[in-house]
Amino acid sequence: MKINRVGVDLAKNVFQLHGVDPKGKTVWKRRLSRGKWIKVLCDTVVPGTKIGMEACAGAHHWARQLMQRGYPVKVIPPQFVKPFIKSNKNDVNDAEAICEAMDRPNMHPVKVKTIEQQDLQAIHRIRDEIKSHRIAKANQIRGLVAEYGLVAPQQLPVLRRAIPDWLEDADNGLTFLFRQLLQGLWGDLYALDQRMAELDKQIAVIAQEDPMARRLQQLRGWVH
Repeated sequence: MKINRVGVDLAKNVFQLHGVDPKGKTVWKRRLSRGKWIKVLCDTVVPGTKIGMEACAGAHHWARQLMQRGYPVKVIPPQFVKPFIKSNKNDVNDAEAICEAMDRPNMHPVKVKTIEQQDLQAIHRIRDEIKSHRIAKANQIRGLVAEYGLVAPQQLPVLRRAIPDWLEDADNGLTFLFRQLLQGLWGDLYALDQRMAELDKQIAVIAQEDPMARRLQQLRGWVH
């Protein structure tokens, strides 16, 4: 049995594999658990055989695992796989579609990320989420104080400075209960600011240690 390429449908616990020969004929199908699929693939498929998988959660991890074992891997964007699903969408049909899509000449695979690239991506994703939470928290504060007749500034630094002034002003109409609530919201905002600052420091350290990032910072017009 000569397997020319293998499509892998990734999942949380069960993985579907679909192998074809050099003529594109299906010669191997397996449904395997998360803990066994790579071993079975390595025992069955010779290193150097092309492996394809759809770009999804975990794809870069599994791609690195296979590349370390000598398999060239193509991580395929979902839009390139969808046209090759021949009937109802399920694991078997998805694995077959991946296997077919990976051999198309106009298919542009996703570059497999290194661990360091995954770390940096994770930092930026977390930072973006915290930033959105901070914006939402500031908007919540503005909306709540408006119900008590206070006009909140739009600029976040000015809003930060305004909150302690509101808390200390005994004549602005705020109740004791709302002052307690506002004190908690101020603490929430401060905690989000601290997390953002920590992540910004981590990004700055990575930028100083990465040769490409250092070269980019030396370009004319770079804003530090």
